[in-house]
Amino acid sequence: MSTTSEHKYVTIDSGNFDSEVLKSNVPVLVDFWATWCGPCRMIGPILEEIASEYSGKAKVAKVDVDQNQGLAEQFQVRSVPTLLIFKNGAVVEQLVGAVSKKVLTTRLDTHLG
Repeated sequence: MSTTSEHKYVTIDSGNFDSEVLKSNVPVLVDFWATWCGPCRMIGPILEEIASEYSGKAKVAKVDVDQNQGLAEQFQVRSVPTLLIFKNGAVVEQLVGAVSKKVLTTRLDTHLG
């Protein structure tokens, strides 16, 4: 299905936020990021790995805060990266800053099943 150049995560904007995040039947790790953010670029490859490893169990989504300021305001994102885990349409976890893969997977694992 996928090729090596294809991203495993979903790119989110106000048009698909409800369907991809709020109505998802699996937990969604949403990365609020910006192109100019160094720590955001650092965790990008980690999020790609998680998206691949958790395929079918959870979803990874990315929101560019510069292009989607309304979503950033709605979820009170004050700094990037901010990572929110949604389950059943609600935020169940919030992490701010570049965190390790271990922290992300441990937090995500608590919301699976």
